[in-house]
Amino acid sequence: MKLMLIISYDGSKFKGFQRQKNVRNVQGELEKSLSNIYNENIIIKGAGRTDALVHANYQVVHYETNKEIKNLKDKLNSTLKDITILKVKKVDDLFHARHSVKYKEYIYKLDISGTRDANYYGIYKGKLDIKKMQEASKLFIGTHDFRNFIGGERDNYVTTIMEIKIYQYNKIIYFKFIGYAFYRYMVRNLVGALMQVGKDKATLDTLNDLLLNKTDKRLPTAKPSGLYLNYIKY
Repeated sequence: MKLMLIISYDGSKFKGFQRQKNVRNVQGELEKSLSNIYNENIIIKGAGRTDALVHANYQVVHYETNKEIKNLKDKLNSTLKDITILKVKKVDDLFHARHSVKYKEYIYKLDISGTRDANYYGIYKGKLDIKKMQEASKLFIGTHDFRNFIGGERDNYVTTIMEIKIYQYNKIIYFKFIGYAFYRYMVRNLVGALMQVGKDKATLDTLNDLLLNKTDKRLPTAKPSGLYLNYIKY
């Protein structure tokens, strides 16, 4: 039997999603709670890894077991801290939390008033030209080699971004990204690059040269605290 959990978590309380020794992480906490409830070793597979201090409004994991547990959602929520189980659902044996994803949505929240909690927002006290950032964001739409916007080494740097929206409300600038897959630091690097355009410290040509690998000069990376995994479509 395969079960899917939809969860949310406060990333400021964890050193990321992935299981690691000697640090608090989402996967480890969830596996510990599940294993105690089932009285067997439960290993979960996630839709993706979020980095240290990155939040999730909607993250998905799956695991397999032969046991039925009544009121599992309530039991998990009573034992977990800083993680909330939003839904428990039986799924088909072919379902995979990562491989079955159609697209993911991330939101980055940037406080330009400098008054909000830095655990939950990127902070920038100053003016940003939203129209210039909106125009620059169009360069990233479609399928590209994003190697200059990704951290670490990979075999493949190509992925597809379907939509980017940038808007401001109540002194917060929101950056929304929808795409097939986002690799390590990718959203934060894209936000950082767009902020440089908004500050008039980078141009559309700068971003285009990075996309076409005409230069490997990196632009600043936005801080993790403002990033939220917001939705996953299956």
